[in-house]
Amino acid sequence: MSLDLNEQYDKIYRYCYIRVNNRDTAEDLTQETFLRYLEHPKYHSIDKTLNLLYTIAGNLCTDYFRSHKTDELPEDMQSDENIENTVLDNYTLSQALKSLPSEDREIILLRYINDVPLGVIADIYRVSRFALNRRIRKILSELRSFMGKEEL
Repeated sequence: MSLDLNEQYDKIYRYCYIRVNNRDTAEDLTQETFLRYLEHPKYHSIDKTLNLLYTIAGNLCTDYFRSHKTDELPEDMQSDENIENTVLDNYTLSQALKSLPSEDREIILLRYINDVPLGVIADIYRVSRFALNRRIRKILSELRSFMGKEEL
């Protein structure tokens, strides 16, 4: 079974966007991720493609921050009848995520935003699936505590 790179493009873009907070930069980093991946066919392996894509994207985002000053988040929220609640919930979640160490934030992003399987994340961070599962439960507990909620 092969991995469809087209399906992964949006996930890698979302991963980069959340890391750099800029659409154009995220698009550039995503394209660079796939270019680097495709330039080195000797590294291609069906079961390691996802790991390699996220590793390349993560390294590119890190390099970006080393060489550029970060910009402010854009304020392009859409109008909504419950805008106040939406803004408050988003702000609270944003603050809760910011309170986490960057690696924990990335794990949550990979698992719940990009739906990356536990096995792939465990390989990326070089931990067992059991240790990763325990770490995710701890992170979620910290987020719940920060947000003052029983469940996320």
